[in-house]
Amino acid sequence: MLEYAHGGDIKSFAKKIKCKIKKVIDLSSNINFIKPNIKYDFNSIDISSYPNYDEIYKIIAKYYKIKTNQIELFNGGSSAIFSLFQNFRYLHLKDCTIYSPAYLEYKKAANLFGYNIHHINRFKNIYKKVKQNSLVVFVNPSTPDGKYYNLKKLFQIWKKANATVLIDESFLDFTKYPSDIKFIKEYKKLYILKSMTKFYSCAGVRSGVVVSNKKNIQKLQNKQPQWKLSQYDINYIKYALKDKKFRKKSLLENKKSKKYLEKILAKSDISTKIYKSDANFILVELNNITANELQKRLEPYNIMVRDCSNFDYLDERYVRIAVKSKNDLKQLKTIFRKIDV
Repeated sequence: MLEYAHGGDIKSFAKKIKCKIKKVIDLSSNINFIKPNIKYDFNSIDISSYPNYDEIYKIIAKYYKIKTNQIELFNGGSSAIFSLFQNFRYLHLKDCTIYSPAYLEYKKAANLFGYNIHHINRFKNIYKKVKQNSLVVFVNPSTPDGKYYNLKKLFQIWKKANATVLIDESFLDFTKYPSDIKFIKEYKKLYILKSMTKFYSCAGVRSGVVVSNKKNIQKLQNKQPQWKLSQYDINYIKYALKDKKFRKKSLLENKKSKKYLEKILAKSDISTKIYKSDANFILVELNNITANELQKRLEPYNIMVRDCSNFDYLDERYVRIAVKSKNDLKQLKTIFRKIDV
């Protein structure tokens, strides 16, 4: 498996198994299966002039209940990660500690910009000390297991180490837990990443948000290009946020589908451990079958799941299964009955 490969590559999967893309059941991607109601004609967008970001800054700042000078927008979460890692190198940070397993773009960015990488196994030794004056990365809720952590005790460790802290809250919208944005006032070296593409079901629309104090954001903006989001990106996010019923509907439908998926997994012999998740996906430790073998057995049924063997501290026994519609999960249930492990 490729070192930094991730889920959701539907086109390659469809080509491999020789089926139409619309026939693929993608349980590998952690994108919300509920979509916002967009009441906007995208054909009416004027693309002859450069985009202006004043309005979208105000809309997003209001959504997260912060000031416009506390956010910077990026062309997606991955773009934000690479920009931040480059910016932190300007600040002479050399060491990066990643609480792992974690989203693999962090490891990729740390390697690209020449950091000394340290991993902390959050399953076994989460309160281990970190290096002084280092960069710390924590994904919350985590991936690929979806656990939400109360970070109060960890903040004490990070403060003692004078660490620059990056918290990725890309999946927080799938929960009712509070954001750690509240710590920005008291901890000057804190950055929080928000990827709107996960919850608002728009991986093809690139929108990432970094939240920090005014001083940090100004320094970050000084090293950014003038135009990053297109008019299409801006208008999608703008009108998605106008759907006031979307959040409530998403939380309800994802909760029901996740319970259904948990029941499917609990009654199947496919797994030896099912991790409790607060996000829209579930990590599974397989029983008597590898992730690659499971993927191959699911291919005739056009189903994708995420092989997690390239995550740190995981191996070929782990898969991540996304929470999707009940109809998609029903097909998985039927197939699990046919798979002999």
